[in-house]
Amino acid sequence: MPRMYIDSHCHIDFPDLAGQGDALFERMAAAGVTHALCVAVNFENLTRVLTMAERTNVFASVGVHPEHTEGEEATVERLLERAAHPKVVAIGETGLDYYWHKDRPEWQRERFRNHIRAARACDKPLIIHTRDAAEDTIRLMREEGADECGGVMHCFTETQEVADAALELGFYISFSGIVTFKNAVALKEVAKRVPLERLLIETDSPYLAPVPYRGKTNEPSYVPHVAAEIARLREVPVEVVAAASSDNFFRLFRAAH
Repeated sequence: MPRMYIDSHCHIDFPDLAGQGDALFERMAAAGVTHALCVAVNFENLTRVLTMAERTNVFASVGVHPEHTEGEEATVERLLERAAHPKVVAIGETGLDYYWHKDRPEWQRERFRNHIRAARACDKPLIIHTRDAAEDTIRLMREEGADECGGVMHCFTETQEVADAALELGFYISFSGIVTFKNAVALKEVAKRVPLERLLIETDSPYLAPVPYRGKTNEPSYVPHVAAEIARLREVPVEVVAAASSDNFFRLFRAAH
């Protein structure tokens, strides 16, 4: 079984990675990373994301991150307009972040609702970010019918209880380089228990580089280290995690082809 990996969440449009040009993709290919999803965090830089998605093995999303407090607001109409691009396979990154933004929570929640409504309208899955806001995140997903479009809890760092709630809504759970960190004991237990058919891997690059690159600039070619740690935890060959997470990617992101 060949080892082929997909980075289901990265920000290779950010200047420190985009500036590397073809070298970045050459390292991906050498590491067996066949595809990547370049995730938008605002409208202002969406052109950068779509430029990356001009490559045949890169897909894009459209959304406004909960930490992005300036610039154009994410209305359902504007999200749908941008999601019509043929390489856009998901809505997000969206969600709630009460760690960085403790004020104006209702504004965050309304933005999140707009993303869920847009995802349902265009039948594309959600990419959800949640930090210090799990209870509200799950509540809004239920209230807005997020199970109708599905999606992924990206860079998962929550409890097994939160994972179970998301799984019940038909969502996938994506693990980043954090799962390789020595102190991520509870997260490692979650990685053992998430059903293999609902598991994705990601880098969230340029952030959160996995061991042995922790503290350095992350990139998609490092995603095999995430797969290797999950395989170690589950006591299965890394090829099993690589194949399952790749199959899951195309099952979830239905427009990716």
